[in-house]
Amino acid sequence: MKSSESFTGSISINTKGVGFFDIEGREDSIEIQPQFINKAFHGDTVEIVLTGEKIKGREQGKVIQIVKRARDEFVGTIDEHDGTSASLSASKTYVVPDDKRLYVDIFLSEKNSAQVGDKVLVKIVNWETLEGKILKVIGKKGENNAEMESIVLEKGFRIEFPQAVLEEAEKIKKEYKNHFENEIKNRRDMRTVTTMTIDPADAKDFDDAISFVDLGGDMYEIGVHIADVSYFVTPGSQLDRESEKRGLSVYLVDRTIPMLPEVLSNDLCSLNPNEDKLTFSAIFKMDGSGKVLEEWFGRTVIHSDRRFTYEDAQEVIDGTSASLSTSKQSQYQTELRKLKEIAQKLEKKKVSGGAMVFDTEEVKFILDDKGKPISVYKKSRLDTHKLVEEFMLLANRAVAKYVFMSQSKNLLKDLSAKKQSVYRIHPKPEKDRIENLAIFLKAMGFDLKNKDGAVTSKDLNDLLKEVKGTPNEELINTATIRSMAKATYSTKNIGHFSLAFAYYTHFTSPIRRYPDLLVHRFLERELKGGKVEQNEFEKFERICLESSELEKKATDAERASIKYKQVEYMQEHIGEVFEGTITGVIEWGIFISEKETKCEGLVKIRDLGDDFFTLDEKNYTIKGEKTGKKFTLGDTVKFKVISADLDKRVLDYALV
Repeated sequence: MKSSESFTGSISINTKGVGFFDIEGREDSIEIQPQFINKAFHGDTVEIVLTGEKIKGREQGKVIQIVKRARDEFVGTIDEHDGTSASLSASKTYVVPDDKRLYVDIFLSEKNSAQVGDKVLVKIVNWETLEGKILKVIGKKGENNAEMESIVLEKGFRIEFPQAVLEEAEKIKKEYKNHFENEIKNRRDMRTVTTMTIDPADAKDFDDAISFVDLGGDMYEIGVHIADVSYFVTPGSQLDRESEKRGLSVYLVDRTIPMLPEVLSNDLCSLNPNEDKLTFSAIFKMDGSGKVLEEWFGRTVIHSDRRFTYEDAQEVIDGTSASLSTSKQSQYQTELRKLKEIAQKLEKKKVSGGAMVFDTEEVKFILDDKGKPISVYKKSRLDTHKLVEEFMLLANRAVAKYVFMSQSKNLLKDLSAKKQSVYRIHPKPEKDRIENLAIFLKAMGFDLKNKDGAVTSKDLNDLLKEVKGTPNEELINTATIRSMAKATYSTKNIGHFSLAFAYYTHFTSPIRRYPDLLVHRFLERELKGGKVEQNEFEKFERICLESSELEKKATDAERASIKYKQVEYMQEHIGEVFEGTITGVIEWGIFISEKETKCEGLVKIRDLGDDFFTLDEKNYTIKGEKTGKKFTLGDTVKFKVISADLDKRVLDYALV
């Protein structure tokens, strides 16, 4: 029956131009056929009505109004048509969008310098005729720089900084030299304390450092020093507004799109070795078991003695470093080994408290001078990675708790006081997702302890321990992560489920995350006894929501760049045989991930052999009716690379 009631919300559109609309309280999405999309694009806010029809049991609807466009800028490739189609504009040039969920081309009525095959950023200026205007010619399709920039621009991120922002950054640099000596008088001077940074080999900016002092009697002072971005980027400045818009730095396979101009991110704020730097610090007096006896927060000045890569630091700990003199190696070895020892104690406490530990594998690429991948390898996770991670977690948790408790005390003293900060929260997983995960695990031969979908982080971590070292470890890790809610930013502290922390925030990376910069400002205000203004509440909640959305887009951009390089790498290996793991089974085939490079491709069901194969959803298996041959999630198989489509970023495999 046709409904006269309308519903408003976000529409999702697939690559076939079919729309899907969720209505609260209904289990299945409403389906909207292409002829009823009414020029809505993926992500738009629309108003729909139900048509009263069903197709294959799914309720149908149609868009009656576009309430709000999600975006008006898109990336695509210039192409031409011969003007014979009545559905095309009189223009002979148009843009084929990179996002295949855009089911139409964007036509260009203005003359421009772009050529066929150019990647461009285009803005739709007329939604009725779908005419666009080119904002930027990115480069030739297929060229590394053009493809990587396209990924960034397609997700809505800026690459170049506005001139006013760059000028403000340069002005700050010039004035900083004159103010430095006066500024350090207001700070705790840590320049004589042994301090080091430990980062990836390809890091361009260093926003955290660790200091170490042996106090004797199995007592230690360990400092976590974070670049004091808030000293340079002040509220309301050009830099502040630009940082808020960007939200974070975006990391692709071959480049970083920074949140701050390089004069700040790589110079003034970066904790480069052998330079005096302004920092905001969390300093802990600890014993050898990792118990914190005292903590101090405040602004400091440090002098990093050494810039370590994770690999360098690991070699010093292991006693295999050839890059340092015997005396230097001995000095840093003492500090690093003790830091590692305490970090391991912190990790043990964290896990015993219910924190989840995911050992997921990441891939790295070696590129030639044109950006083409010549090899792919799995990134090793060293003790030094865990060392840094544990002390950053300690600082993040301590700052969150301090701010929360400090504001709670203020409320007791002053009823008009308000509580406000930025927290990193992780809600409990939805019960139906956990129930589905339990079914999946049952098929894999494992039991997940839960009560009607209710589960603790300790229950999940016990499972992860059980599967560790088994052939399906990575597959189950991935499935568990996907069953979880996403961690987000919020002004309301509800704790962090997967870390099992009651208080948690992001304090440690203000060079590359805007919420961290806000946390520094909140901490500074608490240390000085300042108040939150009433008009700030909505502002910071909005920033938290926007930052969480930007984080999702940045993650999508990073994954897209990895997928592009994996497909590009496999283009050179068509016809070759590899070993992989079945990572997905669907109605039309099986997904296989190559064991070393993690390059995932599809074997179409029609290519599985001379049999009629059907999907057994309950057991995550595709089975042949005549032969009884099975392909099950987690199986190890050998396959051949059949084709690699860079446009669609997909790989086709065949079993051998």
